[in-house]
Amino acid sequence: MTTTESASQPSASDGGFDLGALLAERGAERYELHARYLNHQLPRMLHTIGFDKVYERAEGAYFWDADGNDYLDMLAGFGVMGLGRHHPVVRKALHDVLDAQLADLTRFDCQPLPGLLAERLLAHSPHLDRVFFGNSGTEAVETALKFARFVTGRPRVLYCAHAFHGLTTGSLSVNGEPGFRDGFAPLLPDTAVLLGDLDALARELKRGDVAALIVEPIQGKGVHEAPPGYLRAAQELLHRHKALLIADEVQTGLGRTGDFYAHQHEDGVEPDLVCVAKALSGGYVPVGATLGKDWIFKKVYSSMDRVLVHSASFGSNAQAMAAGLAVLSVMENEQIVAGVRSTGERLRSRLAALIDKYEMLADVRGRGLMIGIEFGRPQSLKLRSRWAMLQAARKGLFAQMVVVPLLQRHRILTQVSGDHLEVIKLIPPLIIGEREVDRFVDAFTAVMDDAHNGGALVWDFGKTLVKQAVANR
Repeated sequence: MTTTESASQPSASDGGFDLGALLAERGAERYELHARYLNHQLPRMLHTIGFDKVYERAEGAYFWDADGNDYLDMLAGFGVMGLGRHHPVVRKALHDVLDAQLADLTRFDCQPLPGLLAERLLAHSPHLDRVFFGNSGTEAVETALKFARFVTGRPRVLYCAHAFHGLTTGSLSVNGEPGFRDGFAPLLPDTAVLLGDLDALARELKRGDVAALIVEPIQGKGVHEAPPGYLRAAQELLHRHKALLIADEVQTGLGRTGDFYAHQHEDGVEPDLVCVAKALSGGYVPVGATLGKDWIFKKVYSSMDRVLVHSASFGSNAQAMAAGLAVLSVMENEQIVAGVRSTGERLRSRLAALIDKYEMLADVRGRGLMIGIEFGRPQSLKLRSRWAMLQAARKGLFAQMVVVPLLQRHRILTQVSGDHLEVIKLIPPLIIGEREVDRFVDAFTAVMDDAHNGGALVWDFGKTLVKQAVANR
């Protein structure tokens, strides 16, 4: 064996790193390690609500525990696992790119994979011309904010109340949730307007200092869709005042809502900048992308002196580019978008049909496989008193009461859509089908039956949540 071969084939016996052995030895310490060295509140929260599971493996839309029990994933890692976990095409692409031993990230050459991925992305974005690759959704938003402020020469960016665009300082400046912003001022100049309020948008634009409006076509928090016609009208107003429209498609893009982008549901909407991430990674390698018009990129990168005026150390790395190319290939070859459209409609319509059956089920909304289930105040006296008990302790506890038995009794992972919201958001892997829809609806129906019939398993846990909420005040 040559020296090169020996160096590239480390083993445990000669002091090499053995990941399998490490996990076998220390994997059981997962919650203790996190509590000691990372965010200590996460394991505390998981223990409190009974989400402190130990998942051994995952594939597609499912997890399995050590006893072989399967768990249906209706969360998809907050949308990252668009193709489910460990899709074989994405796995093969990553094996291939590692085996190719490319001369990656030399900084002073042009590798083919970034150009190829940009070309494939832009094929789905015919009004856009260029791409900047970063490492995450918040970085894609940061790029859009910087580009918009530079090319317009204006400081202020408008955003929508209740929006979520990320948690780094620039994206936090356009985050519409005060709980995330508190304590991190000063932030960038910004102003919130209500999603759909064109009069408020027009008032702000008249001040002449607005660079852009950034908007999620469907807000992740609460799953609220922009009203029909709003995006196009907003675009026209912005362009009239020489400001830009930024579409944050980090969660809604790449097929999530039944089109490649959510803004494509409305004719004539052509954002100046579009942010994507999450599902583009294939669930493996973090990647974010900011797509924009040619004139914007040419103004930002106006000379060779400015060639690195905006860059990312790990942006365009070969593994991320390979994952992205594989994801787009799967989406096209397996007709993922069409499948999302039909499966999403089946899931939404079956859930909506339950509204008349359950007085605490107020609304079912969304597009494709981005669905919000909202709960509301019941009419009957007995249920109303229990609802009031929960609301007095903390708004959002009923939704949590539904999420917990879905996991503990039915082995289905879901999430409450935001703090103080009585909304469950479903963003499952885009590959789910009839079997998963039936399993979720059957489980949800069982939990709602229990809640409306005064079942102890649901309401006793509600009392636990109330005690916890009061103790945290």
